[in-house]
Amino acid sequence: MALPEVKQSATEARLSALTLPESGCLTAARQAALSRVQTMGLPSRRDEYWKYTRPETLVQAEAVKAAVFAADETPMFSDFERLNIVFVDGVFDAEASDDLALEGVTIDRIEDICCKDIHWAKDLYGVLEARGQTPVERPLAALNTAFATDGIAIRVTGKVSKPINFTYVHSDESSDAILHHVVRVETGAEVTILENGPAASRFNKCAEIDIADGGKLHLVRAQGRDHERRAATHLFARLGTESVFKSFTLTVNGVLTRDEAVIELTGDDAVAHIAGACVGDGDFHHDDTVFITHDAVNCESRQVFKKVLRNGATGVFQGKILVKEGAQKTDGYQISQSLLLDGDSQFLAKPELEIYADDVACSHGSTSGAIDEEGLFYLRSRGVPHAEATDLMTLAFLAEAVEEIEDAEIAADIVSRLEGWLARRR
Repeated sequence: MALPEVKQSATEARLSALTLPESGCLTAARQAALSRVQTMGLPSRRDEYWKYTRPETLVQAEAVKAAVFAADETPMFSDFERLNIVFVDGVFDAEASDDLALEGVTIDRIEDICCKDIHWAKDLYGVLEARGQTPVERPLAALNTAFATDGIAIRVTGKVSKPINFTYVHSDESSDAILHHVVRVETGAEVTILENGPAASRFNKCAEIDIADGGKLHLVRAQGRDHERRAATHLFARLGTESVFKSFTLTVNGVLTRDEAVIELTGDDAVAHIAGACVGDGDFHHDDTVFITHDAVNCESRQVFKKVLRNGATGVFQGKILVKEGAQKTDGYQISQSLLLDGDSQFLAKPELEIYADDVACSHGSTSGAIDEEGLFYLRSRGVPHAEATDLMTLAFLAEAVEEIEDAEIAADIVSRLEGWLARRR
């Protein structure tokens, strides 16, 4: 079926501003992704999954300029022993990055893979993204697969001794970055991946994660603090038998952020937890869109999303749990909540369950409300100033999401940063 004229024109304008990279063994995957984009067209407000979020600035030919935020603190996770990989405006910075050699893992740039005829990532690049296009089309992810100019391929073969950290630096107010990462966690292997930084004025990132039987991956992301940045991120994960995937994302500031996650539990006894916390003020729009598919027996999924909004900020949550026929003993949990600190902010939620098995325990809930006046009064009556009391209540509200971080030291660092950021807003 032909695309509507408006969508066709917008798609052609965006594609005309891009050049398909020379890709070696990834050429077929890129061309297939380009074909998907041309068939689907880029998103518009008429698309069901974009009715709460305006995608125009994410799909237009040129990125809207975004002022570079003047950092007044050390980078996130800098106090931890880690392997640091730095991208500046979407380009790998070898001088600022650590040596990529680390026991139990191999790390390659996507650019280097393109020069090889054979590489393990060839069997993964674009595969999970393509699978994630059904039943919901995700054209910005396909655009990423086709046109990503940089990224990292990580193959984990053992228990990695320290986290791998991606630091994204925004230095050009007109930067338009497209990054694509692929991660393969082999049987019984385990790794922690950290991500932080605003990356670019407009950022399109895709991560494809394949976890083999018994593998474990812990992902912690911190997106901030540039006020004017725009970002669309996509996470596609496939879990094998008795594998574990846990993800947490913190978002502060930004005009527009759309985080999509598509997770498939394909092996029995797999566990997938995905959580997010955001703090938005003023011209801020944050959209979490999650789709989890249970396609095996005795699997557990958990979605926990908390948003704190004020001064007209908007939060969106669209989350779905699909339990396929035969996926008995499924345990699926989903909660999305917002704390509205004024009458001008709004939270839009669309929780969904679709179940085709009869021996399951699935639940979802979504609430939105103002700060607890009784709790606020309790703190004020004991001498806590109003602004500080509000921050304490805010941290308590976000706690359930932060608790999904398994590493206590990383969780404490996230809380410490939140405390500092909230204090600056008083």
